[in-house]
Amino acid sequence: TITAAQNPSEKTKEAAIKVVEKAAIAIEAEEKEEIKTPKPVDKRNTLNDLNGTEWLPETKSFFYQKGLGASHPEAQIERQHPAPFSFQDIQHLVGFFTKKEMHVLDPFGGVGSTAKACELLGRVSTSIELQENFHNLSIQRLETEVGKGTSKKHNFINGDSREVLKTLETSSVDFIVTSPPYWGILNKKADYKVLKERVANDLSTHYSDDDEDLANITSYDEFLNILVNEVFMECARILKPKKYMCLVVSDFRNKSEYISFHSDLIQSLNKRTTQDNYKVSLQGTKILLQNHKSLLPYGYPFAYVENIHHQYVLIFRKDSK
Repeated sequence: TITAAQNPSEKTKEAAIKVVEKAAIAIEAEEKEEIKTPKPVDKRNTLNDLNGTEWLPETKSFFYQKGLGASHPEAQIERQHPAPFSFQDIQHLVGFFTKKEMHVLDPFGGVGSTAKACELLGRVSTSIELQENFHNLSIQRLETEVGKGTSKKHNFINGDSREVLKTLETSSVDFIVTSPPYWGILNKKADYKVLKERVANDLSTHYSDDDEDLANITSYDEFLNILVNEVFMECARILKPKKYMCLVVSDFRNKSEYISFHSDLIQSLNKRTTQDNYKVSLQGTKILLQNHKSLLPYGYPFAYVENIHHQYVLIFRKDSK
């Protein structure tokens, strides 16, 4: 009798365990399915291909700079440029402000960081670069780092943006992203960091000696005027209405003077009227944190001199007046 009473109890326990195990398996399967199947993109979203979960973290006012590292095989062409910009950082911006197959313009193309980001994300880039060596390196970069024939999907123009932009159609691109020269900051006497990281490795320390190079303009006011009126306002004309332009810049020092480059650009561009009668409207700024950079004892022990370890992403939109 005792044995008969125990058997149903044991069977009940076994059955309960099986139910729990099946429930656990079902929950695990659902979790895996959620991972495999991303949430859909809202049909009203005409800006990008992100769903709500992906969209939200991209609205933070800061992000950390990413790079492959100087020794990485795919960083060797990027290093040839005296002011390289990580294609991974540009991917953040291209991915948020465009959908696949949209057209992106970079008026200071450098060695093709924007073009590489666009190729990896399925966008089409137009890259304008004044210096022929950097222009050629940008094409080589896509061919070697991404794949043979990939550079043919994009438009690489070797020329002066001030002249080339005039030839581009009004309201013809979906997004503009660039990092312009920071006046003549690269023309100053090489400091310890430049000597160690670039001169010692036989790398370029400035853009060029070309008179057409904006970085070689003597006056900061003249440089700013040309950059804003002949480049960025022309870019605004080319940009489609309700689309965005992101300018990645940094403040800098000219001898003992601190130049607030980012605020000068904001004051010079915000609320300006474009040639096609729209307005340039500041939408916000992102801080690109460069936490990996080495600290140098500027000013020690006499005065505060900042280690500038961030850049600003100035976000403008082309709006109706």
